[in-house]
Amino acid sequence: MTLPVQDPLPFEDLTEAPAISPWCQRWHQGRHSWRHLRDGGFDARRYEVAPLDEEQAKTFVVTHHYSHSYPVGKVQFGLYDVSGRVRRLSGAAVFGVPVSSGVLTKPLPDLRPFSQSVECSRFVLLPQCPGNSESWFLARCFHALLADGIRGVVSFADPVPRRTSTGVLVMPGHVGTIYAATNAVYAGRATARTVKLLPNGTIFNGRTAQKIRRQEQGCRYAQEQLIALGAPKPQSGGDPAVWLREALVAVGARNVRHRGAHRWVFRLGRTRRERDEIRLGLPALHPFPKQPDPEPASI
Repeated sequence: MTLPVQDPLPFEDLTEAPAISPWCQRWHQGRHSWRHLRDGGFDARRYEVAPLDEEQAKTFVVTHHYSHSYPVGKVQFGLYDVSGRVRRLSGAAVFGVPVSSGVLTKPLPDLRPFSQSVECSRFVLLPQCPGNSESWFLARCFHALLADGIRGVVSFADPVPRRTSTGVLVMPGHVGTIYAATNAVYAGRATARTVKLLPNGTIFNGRTAQKIRRQEQGCRYAQEQLIALGAPKPQSGGDPAVWLREALVAVGARNVRHRGAHRWVFRLGRTRRERDEIRLGLPALHPFPKQPDPEPASI
């Protein structure tokens, strides 16, 4: 008897599966895993999508997303498993406010930022979600956003793999597999930059650093991130900018070059004509990215 050809498993240290792959990525407590499309299959009768309270969304995202951080959100949705006696939260999608309006107006120039266009800033599914769960979940989110007047969504896929200071891979690098599979427009890369990589494998971005320097809302949470990694506590009356510089040295943060995240754009509408009527401010590029970037070296 001839055995069927088996699809190889994309092991933990390999790059993201291509868009035609039958493997679907999942996250649990910051570690990624894979589900195959043949593993039981997705049954829409077992799931529902509903608005999610911000605090509940924050707890879920910070626990399971590889960044262990939460963005400025506008609206959150939860994917619930309703097959059992207890309604279980199995996924979360956060649509929110990017660091600048240009993130939205550059690819979607005719839509009002934050009211007609938003950023999909977090999208997390637990390992128990079968293959194809993400496309169904995303479609339900878009339906709800459209009903609320949202006509465009911008999302970014970070292609740079990241490891902890001990060499553990915490993020294999993404190219936007789910976005390509759900008919998003690929609009190239965001601006290349140098980022601070913390020893736990997360990026300490410029917006977070700005919160500390200016003592803006959220600065305490940002400081606690560094203190948990070994930075000294800030002294009362001290200069926040000086403390930040010394804290980053104390925890062993290193500079790495980032070539820019992949930018994907969704135009929302009830019909294809409505979607096509939304003008793009950036060219639609082909082919889609297929592989993450090489692992970065310190600079």
